Amino acid sequence: MPEPKIALRDLCVDYVNEDRGIRHRAIQSLTLDVHASEFLCVVGASGCGKSTLLAVLAGLLAPTRGDVRLDGRPVVGPGPDRGVVFQELAILPWRTVERNIAHGPEIQGVPKTERVAIVRRFVDLVGLAGFEKKYPHELSGGMKQRVAVARTLAADPKVMLMDEPFAAVDAQTRMTLQEELNAIARATGKTILLVTHNVEEAVFLGDRCCVLSRRPGKVRALVPVPVPRAERTWQRIASEPAFEATKEQVLTLVRDEVRREERG
Repeated sequence: MPEPKIALRDLCVDYVNEDRGIRHRAIQSLTLDVHASEFLCVVGASGCGKSTLLAVLAGLLAPTRGDVRLDGRPVVGPGPDRGVVFQELAILPWRTVERNIAHGPEIQGVPKTERVAIVRRFVDLVGLAGFEKKYPHELSGGMKQRVAVARTLAADPKVMLMDEPFAAVDAQTRMTLQEELNAIARATGKTILLVTHNVEEAVFLGDRCCVLSRRPGKVRALVPVPVPRAERTWQRIASEPAFEATKEQVLTLVRDEVRREERG
């Protein structure tokens, strides 16, 4: 078997309030592999450690115990091999669309002529042709998220980590962005891990859905999505029995964890 792109082994994460002497465990003994070019979606009840997991992978939070590796190398902090797209937009308001997208290549010292080609590629890929000179305040919410995705891709990370990236946009825009992200993932072959509370979104986008247990979070189930990504548009998939069955399976798992949490 090829080595996984991301390997998590016996991961535990505690949050400690030293002033109050309080410690609680957010993630408990979590083991998970993510394969190269895989799109993995992580779902679970509120407070189960989804965003904590992403923060550990991004190198923004050190685990209390366990091993986190990317391409066999330990993750010990943030790095250019991982790009992060947050729910809260991380684009620069004083830069135009094209200059936001060029930001990563600029930092990496990519020559100007090459940067221009990179920006052109990703402007076209995310459907922002004609808006290159616009500033963020001149864009809709959906367009801003396209800029955030393009900005991350332009830096050419090995892995994209996405934390509820479409939660703040309206339902119709969200569906459009989901279709576009699916197309981008297929076109670039990037390894993507996306955290979401939306089960339908997870099943639409993911090759597999990782369902976390209630807090402290661990892997409750890994559910493969049988519908090929090439066939996933909302018009085609809405009446697909395999999609509906998978969505119901994942939703049942999440609901079971919510009930366990309520029962204490």
